[in-house]
Amino acid sequence: MDTKRLNINHTLYANGIRQNYIDTGEGAPVVLLHGFPETNYAWRYQIPVLSKKYRIIAPDLRGYGETDKPATGYDKRNMANDIIALLDELGIDKIALVGHDRGARVATRLAKDHPERVDRLVVMDNVPTRIVARDLNAEVAKAYWFFLFHLVPDLPEVLISGKEEQWLRWFFSDWTYDPSTISGEAFHTYVQAYRSPGAVRGAMADYRANAIDLEQDKEDAHIKIECPTLALWGENFGAVGKMFDMPKIWAEMATNLKAVSIEQCGHLPHEERPDKVNALLLEFLQGWKG
Repeated sequence: MDTKRLNINHTLYANGIRQNYIDTGEGAPVVLLHGFPETNYAWRYQIPVLSKKYRIIAPDLRGYGETDKPATGYDKRNMANDIIALLDELGIDKIALVGHDRGARVATRLAKDHPERVDRLVVMDNVPTRIVARDLNAEVAKAYWFFLFHLVPDLPEVLISGKEEQWLRWFFSDWTYDPSTISGEAFHTYVQAYRSPGAVRGAMADYRANAIDLEQDKEDAHIKIECPTLALWGENFGAVGKMFDMPKIWAEMATNLKAVSIEQCGHLPHEERPDKVNALLLEFLQGWKG
């Protein structure tokens, strides 16, 4: 193994920001993009398994974790370019790409803007931005209240400051089938991450790029993702599996689609049902040689 990767945590400058990322394992490269309200720590159950067969790159997205949190640049096209720039610095051309939640939005945009760089795509528990906006009604707005709340300038940061533990506890309890899934060391790790300077603002900035994201998505809505695509979701999450026809939605997005619902699971399949998710990922990644 490259001695530069013996320590799996690294930082480098790419696309104008300092990016923190995990780099471990050998073989064909697989990139893991976390969602909200997480960091790359979210992949702690996948990395030890997948890195036995693949080289795993798991960055903290712009605005999250130990990656820089600039004031601008959170539209998904630019966040996808963050990942492309990171890969270019690492000398990696083509990847298998896995994204959850916000990371799935970045991954979807990357697959559309840079199809030559993505061999296969996994999107986890995500309804595309364009679909959420298109289908918005009172029921959807209630389920996606945090989308709207996070759009308000400055107010979320003021209300969350000093209350990071309570804020995160609500999400992790409400968004999981078993409310105790994220507890102990895992919960403490996330709380500490969001107590860091700029962390809440960075996450809010991700959501506040929604209007730009929507316009980007509308521009190429007619273009489908052609690489093999696996859509996974928890069947018990009210804002995704219970509210939307996920196979139908992702059939609008991708031509070569496999759609799988995970039972007894909420919004965080990779943390709630890691053995199931790992098995599905390993099956889907078969044949990826880089």
